[in-house]
Parts: sequence; C-alpha cells; structure tokens
Amino acid sequence: MKKISYFLAISFLFMIFSFTNNSVSAQKAEEPVLLTSCGQSPGPNRLKVFMKRLQIDFDYNLLVTAQDLISKKNSGKAYKSMIIVTGASLKGMGAAGVSIEDELIRTKNLIAEAKKQGIKIISSHIEGMARRAQGASAGDNSDEQSIDAVCPNSNFMIIKKEGNSDGRFTTISKGRNIPIIEFGKNLEIPDLLKKVFNK
Repeated sequence: MKKISYFLAISFLFMIFSFTNNSVSAQKAEEPVLLTSCGQSPGPNRLKVFMKRLQIDFDYNLLVTAQDLISKKNSGKAYKSMIIVTGASLKGMGAAGVSIEDELIRTKNLIAEAKKQGIKIISSHIEGMARRAQGASAGDNSDEQSIDAVCPNSNFMIIKKEGNSDGRFTTISKGRNIPIIEFGKNLEIPDLLKKVFNK
C-alpha cells in the first residue's frame, strides 16, 4: 500500500513538473519574427522600438498578408514567430485605406497560414483600456473585434495589466488554455521580450 502511495505521489509530481515545463516553453519564441497589427493601432510602434534596441531579428509590416508569409518561406527565411498587436484605430485604418472588416479578413488568413507553417503566434495588447471598447466612441466595438480575431487563436498572450482590469484576457486564457504574460508598465517590456526571445 505504501509503495502504491509512493508511486502515485511521484507520478503526481512528475505531472506537475511536466505541466510547468510545458507552460514555460509555451511562452518562448524564436527569431526571425514578424511584427504586425490587427486594427492599425499605434501599439506595434511601441514594441518596434524595444525590439530594435534588443537587436531582435524582426520585420515590421502592418499590412502583411498570408501570401507574404508564403513568399518569405519560399525564400528560405521563413518566420518562426509572429506578434500581432490588437486594437483598432479608426485614424490608422483610414490612413492605410482599410476598414475593420478588411483587417479581420486579412488577420484570419494570416493566422491560418501561420498555423499551417508552424509559426508561433503571439497576441499582444499593450495600450490598456484606452484601446478597448470602454475608450471608444458609442457603438464602436472594433477594438473588441480585433481582440476576438487574434487572442483566442494565439499560442500565448502578452497583455498590459490595466487593459485586463475587467478580466477580458483572463477569460480567453482560461477558456482556450492559452498562457498569458502580463506587465504593468511599458518599461517592463524589454525584460519581458528578453525572456521570450532568450536575449
């Protein structure tokens, strides 16, 4: 009886250890990286600055398409990771000549191709509640549409705590079993990126 209990205890600890390791490894990513947007918000620009500073090998393309991923792969330099920053900007979409509907279709196709190629998808929301429906004009839910298009389909999420004050991203994390990394201030982003990309 004692031997059985001992065996069960060891098995249980092994399961916990394995789960922890899987969780940690799930929040790691490799270069080269594609940095893009779903909604043309200014968020990717903030990440771009930090990624340059850390000398992460990345391309910045806010209007990248699934065909671009295919072309990159055919060139022999396929992306290994992709960061999609969520949050819609009517001003940004207007300047790019696209609508939220265009962005959602582009993102859907982009994610489908990324999954086909085995590219790790990292969803990110870094502008807080100012880039959520609570900060939008009446009837505008484009920010939330952007989140729904990306976060549930990602491998893990990088989220500003203040933007998750209503538990929006926690619900996605628990419902889809998607790891979530939260940060408080933008100054924490470099250290976060160092851990994710082993810099």
